[in-house]
Order: sequence, then C-alpha cells, then structure tokens
Amino acid sequence: MKKLLLTYICLSFLTGCSHLTHLEKENLQILKTHSITVDRAGNYEAPNSALAAGLLNILPGFGNFYLAMGDGADSSHYAFGFVNLLLWPISILWAVPEGAIDAQTLNQRELLYYYKFNPYGQKELKQKGITLY
Repeated sequence: MKKLLLTYICLSFLTGCSHLTHLEKENLQILKTHSITVDRAGNYEAPNSALAAGLLNILPGFGNFYLAMGDGADSSHYAFGFVNLLLWPISILWAVPEGAIDAQTLNQRELLYYYKFNPYGQKELKQKGITLY
C-alpha cells in the first residue's frame, strides 16, 4: 500500500503543471522581443493571480479549482484539485508552487490568445508590425 501511494504521489508531481507548446513559446519570445509580456501588455489584463492560486492551494485543491474556473480557465485543474484534496495536507508541498506556476502559464497562454484572436490585440500587433505564427 505504501509503494502504491508513493507511486501515485510521484506521478502527481510529473503531471501537475500546465505546459506551453513549442509554438506558444516561440510566439511568446516574439512578443517579448517587442517588450510585450504578461506584466507589460497594452490593453491585455491577466485573468489569473499567481499569488491567489498559490495561497488558495494551502486549502485542499482550492487554487486548482480557481484556475479551472473563470477567464483563462483550464478544466484539467479540476482533476489536479481533486488529487490535492485527496492527498491533503501533504499536497501543500507541491500544490502551492504548482498553483503559482500554472497561473503564470495560463496567463501567458491567454496573452497569446488575446493577440491572436481578439480584434483589439490583432490591431495592436498590426500597428507595431508584429506577426505571430
């Protein structure tokens, strides 16, 4: 039983974080070269707070549920929140940093969506002569 639990915890560490695709990373690099980041972007407003997601994960899975709802949501965080709920209080060790990192990743993904699909974001890029893949 202990081996099974240890294996489950190790797998949770490996699968817990949201990731950006290679293309998303390239597009973020293009924006960064033009001084456009999550913190410094025209009319874009980040939907998730890294601080809130991290602190909410002190409670069992709440930070993940926060990331799974609202603007910039990633529904896979419902599952992560449920796992953190089941493994609480030990899950605090990985859930707090995971929530903060994932909030930043989701904000970066939303920044790309803003500039690729939102008419205001597209207009900003066109005015600056920036082309994303």
